[in-house]
Amino acid sequence: MENPPTTNYEPGTRLEVTIEKIVPGGYGIAFAKDLTVFVSLAAPGDRVLVRLERVKGRTAFAEIESINELSPDRGVPPCKYFGTCGGCDLQQLPYERQLSAKIDVVQDSLHRIGNLNIENIPMIASPKPLEYRTRALWRADTRSGNMGYYKRNSHDIVDVDHCPILDPALDETLQRFRSELSGIVAWEEKLVVEAATGSDGAVSVYSAASPEPTTEVSVKAAGEEFTFDARTFFQGNLSLVERLVESATGNTSGKYALDLYCGVGLFSLPLARRFTHVTGVESNERAIYFANRNAKNAGLANLRVFAEGVARFLFDRDPGEPDFVLLDPPRAGTEKNVIKRILSLAPRQISYVACDPAILARDLRRLVDGGYSIDSVTALDLFPQTHHIETVARLTRS
Repeated sequence: MENPPTTNYEPGTRLEVTIEKIVPGGYGIAFAKDLTVFVSLAAPGDRVLVRLERVKGRTAFAEIESINELSPDRGVPPCKYFGTCGGCDLQQLPYERQLSAKIDVVQDSLHRIGNLNIENIPMIASPKPLEYRTRALWRADTRSGNMGYYKRNSHDIVDVDHCPILDPALDETLQRFRSELSGIVAWEEKLVVEAATGSDGAVSVYSAASPEPTTEVSVKAAGEEFTFDARTFFQGNLSLVERLVESATGNTSGKYALDLYCGVGLFSLPLARRFTHVTGVESNERAIYFANRNAKNAGLANLRVFAEGVARFLFDRDPGEPDFVLLDPPRAGTEKNVIKRILSLAPRQISYVACDPAILARDLRRLVDGGYSIDSVTALDLFPQTHHIETVARLTRS
Protein backbone atom coordinates (compact mmCIF):
# COMPACT_ATOMS: atom_id res chain seq x y z
CA MET A 1 0.00 0.00 0.00
CA GLU A 2 1.37 3.40 -0.97
CA ASN A 3 1.66 6.07 1.67
CA PRO A 4 -0.58 9.15 1.33
CA PRO A 5 0.74 11.68 -1.19
CA THR A 6 0.10 14.54 1.28
CA THR A 7 0.92 15.07 4.93
CA ASN A 8 -2.72 15.38 6.01
CA TYR A 9 -2.61 12.41 8.34
CA GLU A 10 -5.57 11.57 10.55
CA PRO A 11 -6.75 8.69 12.75
CA GLY A 12 -7.58 5.71 10.58
CA THR A 13 -4.87 6.43 8.01
CA ARG A 14 -2.95 3.29 7.03
CA LEU A 15 0.77 3.33 6.33
CA GLU A 16 3.45 0.80 5.55
CA VAL A 17 6.55 1.56 7.63
CA THR A 18 9.77 -0.07 8.82
CA ILE A 19 10.50 -0.15 12.54
CA GLU A 20 13.87 1.41 13.31
CA LYS A 21 14.33 0.72 17.03
CA ILE A 22 12.61 0.52 20.41
CA VAL A 23 12.20 3.86 22.20
CA PRO A 24 10.91 4.97 25.64
CA GLY A 25 7.48 3.58 26.37
CA GLY A 26 8.33 0.36 24.58
CA TYR A 27 7.19 1.66 21.19
CA GLY A 28 8.84 0.88 17.91
CA ILE A 29 9.69 4.08 16.06
CA ALA A 30 9.17 4.47 12.33
CA PHE A 31 9.12 7.38 9.90
CA ALA A 32 6.82 8.40 7.07
CA LYS A 33 6.78 11.64 5.09
CA ASP A 34 6.73 14.48 7.65
CA LEU A 35 5.59 12.04 10.34
CA THR A 36 7.16 10.16 13.24
CA VAL A 37 5.18 7.05 14.09
CA PHE A 38 5.24 5.21 17.42
CA VAL A 39 4.06 1.63 16.95
CA SER A 40 2.96 -0.67 19.76
CA LEU A 41 4.26 -4.26 20.06
CA ALA A 42 6.77 -3.86 17.23
CA ALA A 43 10.25 -5.32 16.74
CA PRO A 44 13.18 -3.47 15.14
CA GLY A 45 13.33 -4.47 11.47
CA ASP A 46 9.61 -5.27 11.14
CA ARG A 47 8.01 -4.05 7.92
CA VAL A 48 4.42 -3.45 9.00
CA LEU A 49 1.10 -2.06 7.88
CA VAL A 50 -0.13 0.20 10.66
CA ARG A 51 -3.31 2.12 11.40
CA LEU A 52 -2.88 5.55 12.96
CA GLU A 53 -4.82 5.83 16.22
CA ARG A 54 -3.79 9.29 17.42
CA VAL A 55 -2.21 12.12 15.46
CA LYS A 56 -0.79 15.32 16.89
CA GLY A 57 1.19 17.55 14.60
CA ARG A 58 3.96 15.48 13.06
CA THR A 59 3.68 12.66 15.59
CA ALA A 60 1.34 9.69 15.57
CA PHE A 61 0.68 6.55 17.60
CA ALA A 62 -0.28 3.45 15.67
CA GLU A 63 -1.31 -0.20 15.93
CA ILE A 64 -0.07 -2.99 13.69
CA GLU A 65 -2.65 -4.35 11.26
CA SER A 66 -0.32 -6.83 9.58
CA ILE A 67 3.36 -7.73 9.50
CA ASN A 68 4.53 -7.73 5.91
CA GLU A 69 8.12 -8.64 6.74
CA LEU A 70 9.17 -10.22 10.02
CA SER A 71 12.17 -8.85 11.86
CA PRO A 72 14.91 -11.37 12.68
CA ASP A 73 14.65 -9.94 16.22
CA ARG A 74 11.03 -11.02 16.60
CA GLY A 75 10.38 -14.02 18.86
CA VAL A 76 7.40 -16.04 20.08
CA PRO A 77 5.55 -14.43 23.03
CA PRO A 78 5.33 -16.82 26.02
CA CYS A 79 1.83 -15.64 26.97
CA LYS A 80 -1.34 -16.37 25.03
CA TYR A 81 -2.84 -13.04 26.15
CA PHE A 82 0.00 -10.98 24.73
CA GLY A 83 -1.34 -8.23 22.50
CA THR A 84 -4.68 -8.25 24.29
CA CYS A 85 -3.61 -7.84 27.91
CA GLY A 86 -2.11 -4.47 28.81
CA GLY A 87 0.39 -5.91 31.27
CA CYS A 88 3.37 -6.73 29.02
CA ASP A 89 4.58 -4.95 25.90
CA LEU A 90 7.96 -6.51 25.00
CA GLN A 91 7.16 -10.21 24.77
CA GLN A 92 7.59 -10.00 21.00
CA LEU A 93 11.34 -9.78 21.64
CA PRO A 94 13.54 -12.63 22.95
CA TYR A 95 14.85 -11.80 26.42
CA GLU A 96 18.42 -10.93 25.37
CA ARG A 97 17.04 -8.54 22.77
CA GLN A 98 14.80 -6.94 25.41
CA LEU A 99 17.88 -6.20 27.51
CA SER A 100 19.81 -4.53 24.69
CA ALA A 101 16.72 -2.51 23.71
CA LYS A 102 16.39 -1.23 27.28
CA ILE A 103 20.02 -0.15 27.41
CA ASP A 104 19.41 1.78 24.18
CA VAL A 105 16.37 3.43 25.78
CA VAL A 106 18.35 4.50 28.86
CA GLN A 107 21.19 5.92 26.76
CA ASP A 108 18.75 7.65 24.42
CA SER A 109 16.91 9.29 27.34
CA LEU A 110 20.13 10.46 28.98
CA HIS A 111 21.37 11.95 25.71
CA ARG A 112 18.13 13.41 24.35
CA ILE A 113 16.70 14.79 27.61
CA GLY A 114 19.78 15.32 29.77
CA ASN A 115 22.43 15.96 27.09
CA LEU A 116 24.49 13.30 28.88
CA ASN A 117 26.57 10.84 26.89
CA ILE A 118 27.24 7.76 29.02
CA GLU A 119 28.62 4.70 27.29
CA ASN A 120 28.92 1.10 28.45
CA ILE A 121 26.04 1.12 30.92
CA PRO A 122 25.99 -2.33 32.58
CA MET A 123 22.72 -4.24 32.52
CA ILE A 124 21.91 -6.64 35.36
CA ALA A 125 19.51 -9.20 33.92
CA SER A 126 16.75 -10.82 35.92
CA PRO A 127 17.61 -14.42 36.94
CA LYS A 128 13.97 -15.13 36.12
CA PRO A 129 12.64 -13.63 32.88
CA LEU A 130 9.35 -15.39 33.71
CA GLU A 131 7.68 -16.27 37.03
CA TYR A 132 9.50 -13.34 38.64
CA ARG A 133 6.69 -10.97 39.55
CA THR A 134 6.13 -10.89 43.33
CA ARG A 135 3.66 -7.99 43.36
CA ALA A 136 0.45 -7.72 41.37
CA LEU A 137 -2.66 -5.60 40.95
CA TRP A 138 -5.67 -7.45 39.56
CA ARG A 139 -9.04 -6.27 38.32
CA ALA A 140 -12.18 -8.33 38.80
CA ASP A 141 -15.87 -8.25 37.81
CA THR A 142 -18.06 -10.30 40.16
CA ARG A 143 -20.95 -10.44 37.66
CA SER A 144 -19.00 -11.87 34.74
CA GLY A 145 -16.50 -13.77 36.89
CA ASN A 146 -13.62 -12.23 34.92
CA MET A 147 -10.40 -11.52 36.77
CA GLY A 148 -7.01 -10.45 35.51
CA TYR A 149 -5.66 -7.23 34.00
CA TYR A 150 -7.04 -4.42 31.89
CA LYS A 151 -7.15 -4.94 28.17
CA ARG A 152 -4.74 -2.75 26.23
CA ASN A 153 -6.05 0.81 25.83
CA SER A 154 -9.30 0.07 27.67
CA HIS A 155 -10.86 -0.70 31.06
CA ASP A 156 -12.24 -4.04 29.92
CA ILE A 157 -10.93 -6.95 31.99
CA VAL A 158 -8.94 -9.75 30.35
CA ASP A 159 -9.91 -12.98 32.11
CA VAL A 160 -6.54 -14.60 32.86
CA ASP A 161 -6.31 -18.30 33.67
CA HIS A 162 -2.50 -18.21 33.91
CA CYS A 163 0.01 -15.35 33.99
CA PRO A 164 3.52 -16.53 33.06
CA ILE A 165 5.31 -13.56 34.63
CA LEU A 166 3.75 -14.10 38.07
CA ASP A 167 5.59 -15.86 40.85
CA PRO A 168 3.88 -19.29 41.13
CA ALA A 169 2.49 -18.43 44.57
CA LEU A 170 0.79 -15.34 43.15
CA ASP A 171 -0.43 -17.17 40.05
CA GLU A 172 -2.03 -19.78 42.29
CA THR A 173 -3.65 -17.00 44.34
CA LEU A 174 -5.02 -15.37 41.19
CA GLN A 175 -6.62 -18.65 40.12
CA ARG A 176 -8.11 -19.24 43.58
CA PHE A 177 -9.70 -15.80 43.69
CA ARG A 178 -10.89 -16.13 40.12
CA SER A 179 -12.62 -19.45 40.88
CA GLU A 180 -14.36 -17.94 43.92
CA LEU A 181 -15.70 -14.81 42.21
CA SER A 182 -19.05 -16.32 41.28
CA GLY A 183 -19.77 -17.05 44.94
CA ILE A 184 -19.00 -13.55 46.18
CA VAL A 185 -22.17 -11.56 46.83
CA ALA A 186 -21.11 -9.21 49.62
CA TRP A 187 -18.41 -7.41 47.65
CA GLU A 188 -18.85 -4.68 45.08
CA GLU A 189 -19.34 -5.46 41.41
CA LYS A 190 -15.90 -4.14 40.40
CA LEU A 191 -12.91 -5.12 42.51
CA VAL A 192 -9.29 -4.09 42.70
CA VAL A 193 -7.09 -6.70 44.36
CA GLU A 194 -3.47 -6.10 45.37
CA ALA A 195 -1.21 -9.01 46.22
CA ALA A 196 2.40 -9.58 47.26
CA THR A 197 4.47 -12.58 48.19
CA GLY A 198 7.50 -12.95 50.44
CA SER A 199 10.65 -15.02 50.53
CA ASP A 200 8.86 -18.10 51.90
CA GLY A 201 6.00 -18.06 49.38
CA ALA A 202 3.44 -16.62 51.81
CA VAL A 203 0.96 -14.26 50.12
CA SER A 204 -0.58 -11.00 51.33
CA VAL A 205 -3.81 -9.89 49.65
CA TYR A 206 -5.71 -6.62 50.01
CA SER A 207 -8.95 -5.30 48.55
CA ALA A 208 -10.89 -2.32 49.87
CA ALA A 209 -14.08 -4.25 49.14
CA SER A 210 -13.05 -7.29 51.20
CA PRO A 211 -13.67 -7.64 54.96
CA GLU A 212 -10.78 -10.10 55.23
CA PRO A 213 -7.73 -8.83 57.16
CA THR A 214 -4.53 -8.25 55.19
CA THR A 215 -1.76 -10.59 56.31
CA GLU A 216 1.91 -9.65 56.37
CA VAL A 217 4.83 -11.15 54.46
CA SER A 218 8.59 -10.92 54.88
CA VAL A 219 11.56 -10.74 52.53
CA LYS A 220 15.13 -11.57 53.48
CA ALA A 221 17.65 -9.68 51.36
CA ALA A 222 20.91 -7.72 51.70
CA GLY A 223 21.41 -9.18 55.18
CA GLU A 224 18.12 -7.72 56.44
CA GLU A 225 14.53 -8.83 56.92
CA PHE A 226 11.75 -6.59 55.64
CA THR A 227 8.14 -7.06 56.71
CA PHE A 228 5.30 -5.43 54.75
CA ASP A 229 1.88 -6.21 53.29
CA ALA A 230 0.00 -5.83 50.01
CA ARG A 231 -0.99 -2.24 50.90
CA THR A 232 2.62 -1.03 50.96
CA PHE A 233 5.14 -0.84 48.17
CA PHE A 234 8.03 -3.26 47.93
CA GLN A 235 10.07 -4.10 44.83
CA GLY A 236 8.23 -6.62 42.66
CA ASN A 237 11.16 -8.81 41.61
CA LEU A 238 12.73 -10.40 44.68
CA SER A 239 15.46 -12.07 42.61
CA LEU A 240 17.07 -8.64 42.05
CA VAL A 241 16.44 -6.87 45.37
CA GLU A 242 19.90 -7.65 46.69
CA ARG A 243 21.59 -6.42 43.50
CA LEU A 244 19.47 -3.26 43.63
CA VAL A 245 20.52 -2.49 47.21
CA GLU A 246 24.15 -3.20 46.31
CA SER A 247 24.01 -0.90 43.26
CA ALA A 248 22.35 1.93 45.18
CA THR A 249 24.39 1.87 48.39
CA GLY A 250 27.71 0.32 47.31
CA ASN A 251 30.33 0.55 50.04
CA THR A 252 29.46 4.08 51.06
CA SER A 253 29.72 5.03 54.73
CA GLY A 254 29.92 8.12 56.92
CA LYS A 255 28.26 10.09 59.66
CA TYR A 256 24.82 10.89 58.27
CA ALA A 257 22.71 9.50 55.40
CA LEU A 258 19.36 10.79 54.18
CA ASP A 259 17.04 8.23 52.50
CA LEU A 260 14.23 10.00 50.61
CA TYR A 261 11.09 8.07 49.57
CA CYS A 262 12.33 5.33 51.90
CA GLY A 263 9.28 3.03 51.84
CA VAL A 264 9.55 0.21 54.38
CA GLY A 265 13.31 0.74 54.74
CA LEU A 266 14.81 -1.23 51.86
CA PHE A 267 17.82 1.09 51.67
CA SER A 268 17.54 2.66 55.13
CA LEU A 269 18.36 -0.51 57.04
CA PRO A 270 21.57 -1.36 55.12
CA LEU A 271 22.65 2.28 55.33
CA ALA A 272 22.13 2.28 59.10
CA ARG A 273 24.78 -0.45 59.36
CA ARG A 274 27.37 1.91 57.84
CA PHE A 275 26.35 5.40 58.92
CA THR A 276 26.27 6.85 62.41
CA HIS A 277 22.80 8.22 61.80
CA VAL A 278 20.21 7.68 59.06
CA THR A 279 16.98 9.59 58.41
CA GLY A 280 14.25 8.10 56.21
CA VAL A 281 11.39 10.11 54.73
CA GLU A 282 8.21 8.63 53.25
CA SER A 283 4.68 10.04 52.77
CA ASN A 284 2.92 6.66 53.09
CA GLU A 285 2.16 6.25 56.79
CA ARG A 286 1.68 2.51 56.56
CA ALA A 287 5.09 2.12 54.94
CA ILE A 288 6.58 4.16 57.79
CA TYR A 289 4.85 1.86 60.28
CA PHE A 290 6.67 -1.09 58.73
CA ALA A 291 9.94 0.85 58.43
CA ASN A 292 9.88 1.49 62.18
CA ARG A 293 9.11 -2.17 62.88
CA ASN A 294 11.84 -3.37 60.53
CA ALA A 295 14.39 -1.06 62.14
CA LYS A 296 13.36 -2.18 65.64
CA ASN A 297 13.52 -5.87 64.71
CA ALA A 298 16.98 -5.27 63.25
CA GLY A 299 18.14 -3.53 66.43
CA LEU A 300 18.92 -0.31 64.58
CA ALA A 301 18.41 2.55 67.02
CA ASN A 302 20.28 4.99 64.76
CA LEU A 303 17.53 5.07 62.12
CA ARG A 304 14.75 7.65 62.37
CA VAL A 305 11.91 7.80 59.87
CA PHE A 306 9.37 10.53 59.15
CA ALA A 307 5.86 10.05 57.74
CA GLU A 308 5.94 13.17 55.61
CA GLY A 309 6.14 14.27 52.00
CA VAL A 310 9.75 14.65 50.88
CA ALA A 311 9.34 18.25 49.69
CA ARG A 312 7.66 19.29 52.92
CA PHE A 313 10.34 17.59 55.00
CA LEU A 314 13.19 19.22 53.10
CA PHE A 315 11.72 22.73 53.17
CA ASP A 316 9.85 22.80 56.50
CA ARG A 317 12.41 20.98 58.64
CA ASP A 318 16.14 21.18 59.09
CA PRO A 319 17.33 18.03 57.27
CA GLY A 320 20.87 18.47 58.62
CA GLU A 321 24.07 18.10 56.63
CA PRO A 322 24.06 14.62 55.09
CA ASP A 323 27.19 12.99 53.71
CA PHE A 324 25.06 10.81 51.47
CA VAL A 325 21.58 11.26 49.98
CA LEU A 326 19.67 8.39 48.40
CA LEU A 327 16.43 9.06 46.59
CA ASP A 328 14.04 6.52 45.09
CA PRO A 329 11.03 8.57 43.93
CA PRO A 330 7.83 7.12 42.44
CA ARG A 331 7.39 6.87 38.69
CA ALA A 332 6.25 10.51 38.45
CA GLY A 333 9.59 11.63 39.87
CA THR A 334 10.55 14.12 42.55
CA GLU A 335 8.30 16.94 43.67
CA LYS A 336 9.01 20.50 42.58
CA ASN A 337 12.31 21.95 43.80
CA VAL A 338 13.42 18.75 45.60
CA ILE A 339 16.57 18.51 43.46
CA LYS A 340 17.28 22.20 44.06
CA ARG A 341 17.00 21.66 47.81
CA ILE A 342 19.29 18.62 47.71
CA LEU A 343 21.89 20.72 45.90
CA SER A 344 21.71 23.27 48.70
CA LEU A 345 22.49 20.50 51.22
CA ALA A 346 25.66 19.70 49.23
CA PRO A 347 26.06 16.03 50.22
CA ARG A 348 29.35 14.42 49.27
CA GLN A 349 27.56 11.60 47.41
CA ILE A 350 24.13 11.07 45.87
CA SER A 351 22.47 7.85 44.74
CA TYR A 352 19.41 8.18 42.49
CA VAL A 353 17.17 5.14 41.92
CA ALA A 354 14.71 5.66 39.07
CA CYS A 355 12.09 3.57 37.32
CA ASP A 356 11.69 6.08 34.47
CA PRO A 357 14.82 6.89 32.41
CA ALA A 358 13.29 10.17 31.26
CA ILE A 359 12.83 11.44 34.82
CA LEU A 360 16.33 10.25 35.69
CA ALA A 361 17.80 12.13 32.72
CA ARG A 362 16.00 15.33 33.67
CA ASP A 363 17.20 15.25 37.28
CA LEU A 364 20.74 14.10 36.47
CA ARG A 365 21.09 17.14 34.23
CA ARG A 366 20.11 19.35 37.18
CA LEU A 367 22.55 17.59 39.49
CA VAL A 368 25.42 17.84 37.01
CA ASP A 369 24.69 21.52 36.45
CA GLY A 370 24.67 21.88 40.23
CA GLY A 371 28.23 20.65 40.61
CA TYR A 372 28.06 16.85 40.66
CA SER A 373 29.84 14.35 38.43
CA ILE A 374 28.31 11.00 37.47
CA ASP A 375 30.38 8.09 38.75
CA SER A 376 28.23 5.30 37.33
CA VAL A 377 24.87 4.41 35.82
CA THR A 378 23.61 0.85 36.24
CA ALA A 379 20.48 -0.67 34.72
CA LEU A 380 18.59 -3.53 36.39
CA ASP A 381 15.86 -5.45 34.61
CA LEU A 382 13.34 -5.65 37.43
CA PHE A 383 10.48 -5.85 34.93
CA PRO A 384 11.16 -8.46 32.21
CA GLN A 385 8.69 -8.65 29.31
CA THR A 386 7.76 -4.97 29.83
CA HIS A 387 9.37 -1.70 28.77
CA HIS A 388 9.94 -0.66 32.39
CA ILE A 389 13.49 -0.60 33.73
CA GLU A 390 15.15 0.36 36.99
CA THR A 391 18.26 2.54 36.77
CA VAL A 392 20.69 3.58 39.50
CA ALA A 393 22.98 6.59 39.14
CA ARG A 394 25.78 7.33 41.60
CA LEU A 395 27.19 10.87 41.81
CA THR A 396 29.94 12.69 43.69
CA ARG A 397 30.22 16.39 44.38
CA SER A 398 32.87 17.82 42.10
